[in-house]
Amino acid sequence: MRPGIDADTRSAAAWEGVGVLFILGIGYILHFLYGWSGESPLVAPFAAVNESVWEHLKLAFWPAALWTLLERSPMRNRINNFGLAKAAGISVMLLLMLGLFYSYTAILGENVLFLDITTFVVAVCGGQYLSYRLLTGDERSPVLNLIAPFAIVILAVLFVVFTYAPPEAGLFRDAITGRFGIPG
Repeated sequence: MRPGIDADTRSAAAWEGVGVLFILGIGYILHFLYGWSGESPLVAPFAAVNESVWEHLKLAFWPAALWTLLERSPMRNRINNFGLAKAAGISVMLLLMLGLFYSYTAILGENVLFLDITTFVVAVCGGQYLSYRLLTGDERSPVLNLIAPFAIVILAVLFVVFTYAPPEAGLFRDAITGRFGIPG
């Protein structure tokens, strides 16, 4: 054991590392699940229903939210800042996906599948790394740790609502059809 690396820190690193694989794997499935399900309205809030940037954010959000629920019980008494770490990590994933995608497409003038996938991987790794740093860092405000998870709840509500009633803005426009929301 290296000095300064205790069992709880190693455990947090392992959980967040496995979380990267979980989020990437489930995210991949969610990219195709709506079509595979026969366009089920029950699947629609959780899976990408079109090729808009907004719908692709679901590929990180829902698996990360599920991972948060799975790791909460085994991790909560061993680390600091669980609520803050998970809300910040998920938020950073989404912001990195947006920032990286719009940056590279502004430079290239088009999106490239390889760079889309790379953006997803970098965003998930970045979010999980931030989560790890907060989990193993000094304890933050207890109030902030209680309030922060509500950001996840608000995002979940927005993903459900905007699946069925997206605003007519570029973020929500299907890159292939130019339409908004569920195809059909």
